[in-house]
Amino acid sequence: MQAKIKWTDGVQFVAESGTGHAVVVDGPPDSGGRNTGPRPMELLLMGLGACSSYDVVTILKKSRQELVDCFTDVQAERVDAIPAVFSKIHLHFLIKGKDLKAAQVERAVRLSAEKYCSASIMLGNAGVEITHSHEVIEV
Repeated sequence: MQAKIKWTDGVQFVAESGTGHAVVVDGPPDSGGRNTGPRPMELLLMGLGACSSYDVVTILKKSRQELVDCFTDVQAERVDAIPAVFSKIHLHFLIKGKDLKAAQVERAVRLSAEKYCSASIMLGNAGVEITHSHEVIEV
């Protein structure tokens, strides 16, 4: 896996993945940015949410659950020091589907947190307190 980061100006960068996908990363105007993209730590948080969501959706599909939608709200707290690392992160999954089994949803969230989500496990091993919750909505 690889990535390339190209500085454009101010505190704006273009980050390109090894698979050729790009995203603009920028800072706020008071830091010399133009607010044209997410902040680096926001990207890290988005990556964590996407990694775990990917696991939950994949596990539910393999469990033959009739999944209609998955929304994950990720909330984080950072320490008030330099470096301003994450201290706590909470992922809340809103799972919509037809005849979903609550036990299967709980299992999918647990397996992502404990076994499959590399981002979550890496951050947890670094001392970040990561918690999870979920809701099941019948459609």
